[in-house]
Amino acid sequence: HANSRLEALAIAWPSHMTNWPTLIVMIGLPARGKTYVSKKLTRYLNWIGVPTKVFNLGQYRRNAVKSYKSYTFFSHDNEEAMQIRKQCAIEALKDVKSYLTLEQGRIAVFDATNTTRERRHLILDFVEKNEFKVFFVESVCDDPEVIAANITEVKLTSPDYENIDKDQIMDDFLKRIETYQITYEPLDPDDYDKDLAFIKVIDVGRRFLVNRVQDYIQSKIVYYLMNIHVYPRAIFLCRHGESLDNRHGRIGGDSGLTHQGQKFAKALYSFIKDQAVTDLKIWCSEMKRTIETVEHLNIPYEQWKVLNEIDSGVCEELTYVEIQDKYPEEFALRDQDKYHYRYPGGESYQDLVQRLEPAIMELERQGNVLVVTHQAVMRCLLAYFLDKKAEDLPYLNCPLHTVVKLTPVAYENTQPIHFTVYSVKRFETSSRSSNSRSASSPTRPFTASLPPTSLTYYPPTYPPVPSVPLAPVCSTSPAPTALPSVVGPSASQPLGSGTLSPVPSPLLPFPPSRPVSRPFSLTVPSAPLSTLYPLLAPSLPSPHHFPTARVPTQLYSALGRPPDVKGAL
Repeated sequence: HANSRLEALAIAWPSHMTNWPTLIVMIGLPARGKTYVSKKLTRYLNWIGVPTKVFNLGQYRRNAVKSYKSYTFFSHDNEEAMQIRKQCAIEALKDVKSYLTLEQGRIAVFDATNTTRERRHLILDFVEKNEFKVFFVESVCDDPEVIAANITEVKLTSPDYENIDKDQIMDDFLKRIETYQITYEPLDPDDYDKDLAFIKVIDVGRRFLVNRVQDYIQSKIVYYLMNIHVYPRAIFLCRHGESLDNRHGRIGGDSGLTHQGQKFAKALYSFIKDQAVTDLKIWCSEMKRTIETVEHLNIPYEQWKVLNEIDSGVCEELTYVEIQDKYPEEFALRDQDKYHYRYPGGESYQDLVQRLEPAIMELERQGNVLVVTHQAVMRCLLAYFLDKKAEDLPYLNCPLHTVVKLTPVAYENTQPIHFTVYSVKRFETSSRSSNSRSASSPTRPFTASLPPTSLTYYPPTYPPVPSVPLAPVCSTSPAPTALPSVVGPSASQPLGSGTLSPVPSPLLPFPPSRPVSRPFSLTVPSAPLSTLYPLLAPSLPSPHHFPTARVPTQLYSALGRPPDVKGAL
């Protein structure tokens, strides 16, 4: 019964969004942003739960013709090339059919120029024969600056032009556009194409023409396309500063910031000031911990209820250990499918994605924005911008006191900035990739170029701490027959002189109902405290136990934290 509950949640939503397979057909001359729109639209539809896939005809053509020579390949007088291009289109449509019928896809995006009525008739015959719906998206742009920018940013790195001089690329591609213009037949809303469902996007969203929208999903597509833009901007995402509930390992709630959380808020103010971002908008949730964080910025801010943390229902303000004690079946269900699992009286990640759709639409419309929110919400927003799958979304690492800067312009990078404010950490890895849950250890910052979105990730760093001798730390379970050695991030980097041995100790008493599966004793004669966390984490069964662990006083004193506070690990 429990498993069927999760299966029903997973299956019901796509059918709620669209009840019939749909083919979205792109139309437009080269360098009009068709591929950009195709990928962006596909990312959005997948994010809201509608399985969608792009079929780029250019890739089919490259597979058929191993080397590109010049624009003459696209001439309407080149009969051999015309036959190859038509056959590529037929092959792509065969794959579309397979995706929409055999692979349970809901929407396919046919990314090609499709500039002639002859080609569009071929597509219309295909959808009629297979009983698919069809929706056309035509991108019309005569702005030479936009076209030149598109060629510079995208086409110069095209596989068609490997190892070719930049000026030669520009000359060839402009001639390719002229070749297409000779046979280009735009959609005619007044006569020839008046019965088709389509949207014309004119000059990158300055104007729109919408004709005969057929159903709910097509109306959502129109609404989305009318909200996106391509102008340079920056989106900053971060969680609030550390809260009292974070410190004690409790989920949800509406507690205020700890002293460390206040320090992060001040550091965030300095960071934003150094960025020198113009016309920056600040968004936060309606919860106390985000409001206290943004109040340090001395900038007017907007409160969004949709940015509130995921509703944990009956599990609000409980630790994971308490949830496992009080609701063992719910705890197990959540582990099976974290994305679709819904807390009793609360929300699932799937519900949260739907709740956040207005925020995504508004982010697409805006310029520079800083969003101060919560872990689950930040995961959903990042999953949208980074095109992450639903099953991976709940496991995106969004630690406290960390800023992510997104620049939704192709190939733009930024420089990482570090925050040196300590906070508690809790991070679960997917059970699909690991049988155990472990906390993430500090990592180096990285900058990734991910067109059309570039990501700079700012992990937290920690202040230097002294080396101190530590007492043995051990679980209360019976000793195993064999224990692994303790090493750091790689076998070539052992952490301190830590060793494992089955010596009983009362320093880490776990609840008797859930003994540690790998009992151990940790002895670090004189190791930096920064090594303790990655040393302990692999040997503990779950981060859910950390909030109840009693930590030796010398750990807190070395970290400058009071000994009566739990959850430092």
